[in-house]
Amino acid sequence: MVDKRVVVLHGGTSDEREVSLRSGAAVVDALDASGLQVDAFDPRFGVQALARALAPPGTVVFNALHGGTGENGSVQGLLEVMGVPYTHSGVRASALAMDKSVSRDIFAAHGLEVARGLVVCRDELAACDPLPRPYVVKPLAGGSSIGVVILQAGAARPVPAPGAGREPVLVEEYVPGRELTAAVRDQEPLSLLEIRPHGGFYSYDSKYNSDRTRYVEPDDLPDDVRTAVLQAAVRAHALLGCRGVTRADFRLDDTTGGHRLVLLEVNTQPGLTRTSLVPKLARQSGVSFEELCLWLLEDASCPR
Repeated sequence: MVDKRVVVLHGGTSDEREVSLRSGAAVVDALDASGLQVDAFDPRFGVQALARALAPPGTVVFNALHGGTGENGSVQGLLEVMGVPYTHSGVRASALAMDKSVSRDIFAAHGLEVARGLVVCRDELAACDPLPRPYVVKPLAGGSSIGVVILQAGAARPVPAPGAGREPVLVEEYVPGRELTAAVRDQEPLSLLEIRPHGGFYSYDSKYNSDRTRYVEPDDLPDDVRTAVLQAAVRAHALLGCRGVTRADFRLDDTTGGHRLVLLEVNTQPGLTRTSLVPKLARQSGVSFEELCLWLLEDASCPR
């Protein structure tokens, strides 16, 4: 890999641009420290500029984009056409994971429990409640909790912006209990954490702008539940055909005496700042941030 030219893609045009810029900067620092030739490129300037940046022979792409075309299979498709090796998941897995409605159908069809839910348009949501409250409204594609709303009893239903009334959204039952997350690397589980956000909702601010969110290793979690979380994360990763590293998010409803484990989603382009969840989970497994970045780079290939 020493003789390769590494291009870290970061930034982009999605709502998660700022997070991606942070991830990219952290990855560049980690790879620079390993003595590699590393360039960073922001694909916000369009497909032609991106293609020119990746054209030199021997280029390998480290994809640090989050959301939008960097995560939904579009950039992956360009890399496949150009024959450029790249990290993380390929076209199909990226597209499936990005569409929450499609991925949850796949999970449910193979025995992984998902929250009860349905897809409605924003006009329909504004007119009536599609599920008993409380329920959660999510964009079909997107991450970092951007656009996610929990509708509690008595709260006004969201009114769509002009021209957005036909936009589909995913509406799911609100699952009470604990928020868990687990990472998978190369079909093997890394570790799991419990997320305890201040205020109860793991929002964008809780993730990136708050020092009051706690990330703890849940020592009180029964062994069978811990095993179930890790197995479900690996199973979801495999069902979508993911590569590299993914992160699976869960809710564990233990409010009624049982342990109902609900899979929320799989993230194929998880955050890679030094304080992001996947680096935390890797450290719990004895893998440093630099080692994680180097492994992802060594795993790069085309096709994916």
